[in-house]
Amino acid sequence: MKTPILVTGGAGYIGSHVSKALYENGYTPVVFDNLSSGHLHAVQWGPFIEGDLHDTFALKAAFEKFSPLAVIHLAASINVRESLTNPALYYSNNIGGTLSLLQAMVDSGVSYIVFSSTAAVYGNPHYLPIDEKHPISPLNAYGKTKYAVESMLDDFFQAHGLRSIIFRYFNACGADEEGKIGENHNPETHLIPVIMRTLLQSGSSLQVYGDDYDTQDGTAIRDYIHVADLAQAHVKAVQYLLNAGENLKLNLGTGRGHSVKKIIDTIASFTGRDVPYQVQPRLPCDSPILVADPRLAQNLLGWEPIFSDLATIIKSAWNWHCR
Repeated sequence: MKTPILVTGGAGYIGSHVSKALYENGYTPVVFDNLSSGHLHAVQWGPFIEGDLHDTFALKAAFEKFSPLAVIHLAASINVRESLTNPALYYSNNIGGTLSLLQAMVDSGVSYIVFSSTAAVYGNPHYLPIDEKHPISPLNAYGKTKYAVESMLDDFFQAHGLRSIIFRYFNACGADEEGKIGENHNPETHLIPVIMRTLLQSGSSLQVYGDDYDTQDGTAIRDYIHVADLAQAHVKAVQYLLNAGENLKLNLGTGRGHSVKKIIDTIASFTGRDVPYQVQPRLPCDSPILVADPRLAQNLLGWEPIFSDLATIIKSAWNWHCR
């Protein structure tokens, strides 16, 4: 077996792309997933263990069987809107599940972890683009629980020497260029796949939440990063940690923002189909603009987003959804 890396949530959207990137770079991704939101068909590049993060004994058994050198932790509840109405789920899954994982790592002598955090830890931006020194002020249970895990990792380093790279994602999007895997949440709340489903399902209409923001066209602006670029960053993070790198907190984005209306218009132009949409009131606690400063990740990891131009993102996503 190639060098094993445990990937929690590896049957999910980002996890499956990370698993593919690991395999292509000489690692064996060992996927640990309860399939609550992941898909078995997305596990294609290494062994699969069906298990829940709250089951510390199952995690320790996985560590004993496969002896992974590091963990990439992607298993979490991620729906911002849901976190506003069901915060208990987020505190249980995102914090409780991670605590179980970290304890299993300590007990098993696994010392390296790459953690999937979020730009939601920043809250409303004080300045743009957002760098890693930006004040932390999450606005919902999703962002709050992700930041709680960041703090847990700091404490586990002090107590146990557990080394970590924390990635604060901006908007992951796109799909595998070979069409093997793509974005398939249920329910789906991310803009690009929602537009794709709207075009492929007759009679459906996209809901645009807010057209009165202080932006050029009134709709919210986000930093969209191709999932393949995210995946490569995780490979580089594993390599960095295994080569005795220091603990890091890094943004993963492109430094460019696109509005909701621009995404709609670009997809309509690419597909030759009008996108029907209805404007709804803004979502609570939604920021008008979120754009990353990704230079720290680029400088420290030697990472560069190469698939994150809008044309490549939309082409790969459309091809996946049409399949």
